[in-house]
Amino acid sequence: MRKVLLLLLLLWMANQAKAQSYSVVDGRAIKLFQEGEMLLTLKKYPEALLKFQAALAREESFLEAYQKATQLLLTQGRFQEAETLALQGKLRLGPLNKQYLVDFGWLLTNVYLKQGKFEEAVVEFQTVEQEATVIFKQGGYFLEMKNKMDFLRKLLAQKKEIEKEILPAPLNGFALQYFPVLTADGKQLFFTRRGGTAAFDKEDIFTSQSISVQEWTSPQGISSKINSSYNEGTCSVTADGNFLIFTSCDAPDSHGSCDLYSVEKVEGEWQSPRNMGSKINSSFWDSQPSLSADGRFLFFSSDRRGGLGANDIWYAARKADGGWSEAKNMGATINTEKDEISPFLFFNNETLFFASDGHLGLGGMDIFLSRVTDGVFQVPENLGLPINDHLDQVALFITAQKDYAYYSELTMGNGQNDRAYLYRFKFPKEIEIGENLTVTGGQVLHAKTGQPISAQLSLVSLANDSTRYQFQSNGADGSFLMLYPEQDAAGLYVEKEGFLPKIYNVDRNSIKNVKDLKVELIPIASGEEFVFENVFFDFDSFDLKQESLSSLRRLQRFLKDNPKVSILITGHTDNLGSDEYNLKLSLQRAQSVQAYLLESGTKLERIIVAGKGFGEPMVPNTSPTNQAKNRRITVSVQ
Repeated sequence: MRKVLLLLLLLWMANQAKAQSYSVVDGRAIKLFQEGEMLLTLKKYPEALLKFQAALAREESFLEAYQKATQLLLTQGRFQEAETLALQGKLRLGPLNKQYLVDFGWLLTNVYLKQGKFEEAVVEFQTVEQEATVIFKQGGYFLEMKNKMDFLRKLLAQKKEIEKEILPAPLNGFALQYFPVLTADGKQLFFTRRGGTAAFDKEDIFTSQSISVQEWTSPQGISSKINSSYNEGTCSVTADGNFLIFTSCDAPDSHGSCDLYSVEKVEGEWQSPRNMGSKINSSFWDSQPSLSADGRFLFFSSDRRGGLGANDIWYAARKADGGWSEAKNMGATINTEKDEISPFLFFNNETLFFASDGHLGLGGMDIFLSRVTDGVFQVPENLGLPINDHLDQVALFITAQKDYAYYSELTMGNGQNDRAYLYRFKFPKEIEIGENLTVTGGQVLHAKTGQPISAQLSLVSLANDSTRYQFQSNGADGSFLMLYPEQDAAGLYVEKEGFLPKIYNVDRNSIKNVKDLKVELIPIASGEEFVFENVFFDFDSFDLKQESLSSLRRLQRFLKDNPKVSILITGHTDNLGSDEYNLKLSLQRAQSVQAYLLESGTKLERIIVAGKGFGEPMVPNTSPTNQAKNRRITVSVQ
């Protein structure tokens, strides 16, 4: 299809009717040229090229033969030969041949674009712009090219510097390895491996562990439960490496040619994969998944009906019960009438990368990004030079730390089989993709026994009670991973049925940079207490602030899930102010929490309130930091 379109694009000169006049008078050369044109109409392109070359051999000044032969070489992908021939023809031009100057300028513009010689293409197009007729400059081909050249000039002015590096051995030991993805801590790499390009060479998912910045373990198949006699590959994994979605083709339970499958790691072991079902998969090609960092959202590419082009990007949300919503098309902001593939949602859940040949680009597939504003993906931005070039850029993976971009590159030629290798480069800081993220982990443990617990951890924005990330701790060792946005005021909620919740204020409790946070959950029992963090009041006020909603709603849910539990809500202050005043204020604040719960449907007999003033400080009131810790609400089981 691209060759046909290119040929149509380059044959614009047919509209510049020159009747039967030629730049030469040699009848034999003209006859050879006309025979070549006849072969063109019959789509016998190699034979036509030979005729044009024969005409040039007979008459070296035959400008039309240079043009036609250059066009054919260009459509055949023989770009260097096309450039050489076009330059030879251009040298034959006389000073008055303005129309031929435009013709060769147009040809060379396209030749240079196909080779990625963008500066040269801009120079040649300037000649076309200056010398072309008014009628031609009003045509669609010219206007489309002018738009591209204006875009190209902008990208050239903003060109970035990158230095790619091939990933070291023992990686890249297979014939083909591609579509790399990593966990948020950068310690585990997943990729698709294929043994060769023959029909019987199958795809599998392989993984490797990072030893240091330049050292990796020998790649191993991910699991015999996942890799099978069918093709498994093109995967996406959550930030903690415990939930995987991958593509499998032609499996017995497939809905179509390729389907998406999900699999969880439980206590360190991958379970059996499951087809994601008809809400996600179709009877068409469904592949190239990208999970959000916590696995709550899925993006993928599909050529199913209902899209805008051949391949579109679709998305779905994971439900509370583990099922998925019906996949939806991302719409015309992202998708075009051409191809959009290889989505990658960055770890902040607010920047989507994808490949497209439908948005304005440099040639072939380019990598674009779209940012979320007020919950809506915005108009895509081209990542520019040299990340994109005249070739196909298919996929890119950016680490959570924004330090490296990983990708694969195909090498061909020299009579050797195709090879695909894994590469990376330092991601340019000029490309803004949101605030920095801190990636840390820890353990959830039973406070009484020290045994590991599988609990749910939610990082919640206190401004609007939206869940930024939601992870599960590993039941085998209690380990978990969490991502903390740099500027977001957030609360961390750790919850497990049968236990009191553990609530942190990320900044006040200074947990963002704790490398191994120990979270101890207390079993529900009479007399047990927890600090009810993230309940906020203005100075000298007992009115609940908007930022308190996330904690209040969770306390409400805790009481609903534990209908036999009654609680005591106690207010505490620091030592600023009189005893009498602080005692009254602490009680009023506890009553404000009680009032919220009563309005939400909790019965009065389940909620007792008390005010302690500064009579029971957590820490001595010897500094502003300690005083802040003592201004608190506690909840205890009765």
